[in-house]
Amino acid sequence: MAINWFPGHMRTARKKAEETLGNVDVVIEVLDARCPAASVNPMIEEMRLERDRPALKIINKIDMADDAITQAWLAHFNALPNTKAIAISCKKVGDSSKVLPAARTLAPHRDGPLKRLRVMMMGIPNVGKSTLINALMNSRTAPVGDEPAVTKLVSRYNLPDGTWLFDTPGLMWPKIELESDGMLLAACNLIGTNSYINEEVATYLADVLLANTPDALAKRFGFDVSEMDGPAVIEAIAIKRGFKAKGGAIDYEKASVALLNDFRSGILGRMSLETPQSRAALVEEMLLARAEEADEAESRSV
Repeated sequence: MAINWFPGHMRTARKKAEETLGNVDVVIEVLDARCPAASVNPMIEEMRLERDRPALKIINKIDMADDAITQAWLAHFNALPNTKAIAISCKKVGDSSKVLPAARTLAPHRDGPLKRLRVMMMGIPNVGKSTLINALMNSRTAPVGDEPAVTKLVSRYNLPDGTWLFDTPGLMWPKIELESDGMLLAACNLIGTNSYINEEVATYLADVLLANTPDALAKRFGFDVSEMDGPAVIEAIAIKRGFKAKGGAIDYEKASVALLNDFRSGILGRMSLETPQSRAALVEEMLLARAEEADEAESRSV
């Protein structure tokens, strides 16, 4: 199932962000530590590169991700040109203090009251941008909610140190190229719930967890997962929890929601759903598939 979500207000927000981008020094993009590459918005990358703006990648929610894998992602992003990456949990006291010093290293010419630093906070929905802004402001200024697309307007904040911070709504892009990216975003609650089917996303998530952290599933739900695949996990959860639909049939939907909620809340433990290596393999597979399609199209046209 291909997942895409690009509601109308995001088109307006993209246009406004493009206009504002010309007046900022650094683009701060907030990512989700559980799926850092999947939560990179290629549309944001395109906009900032057109303006030749450096990027500060904030890998947020590290308290929910595998630490070793987060370190690997830091190395990956820090190796990119004109890019710096740091890892934080914006809910942890003091972590937000790392953000502005890191941004200043990307705009050293902005070093005083007459040359105040100007940054734009960007990212897909629900990655924690508003929570981070409130931490930087030391107040509850930006609207926060545990659902995608709470912020809908571009706002400017004057931070205590004089920095101008432009906050943008969570921005998706019109078409998610990798089907697995849509699944990862949905599993992490980073995309609108009307764009996916819980059972399909939970089944995909179960397969990923079986491949990477099967013991966590077994411990949480109390059954042997050694011979299971994703659909079997969902069925086993339903049976274990006694989830029944009308007529006594297994309630796969309720079991799917249970797995998704346990993952999203961190009950299953600190988990990362992708690594730089797994990402590189997916991209290579996609490029090979495109090359084969192009060859086939060319052969048919001859």
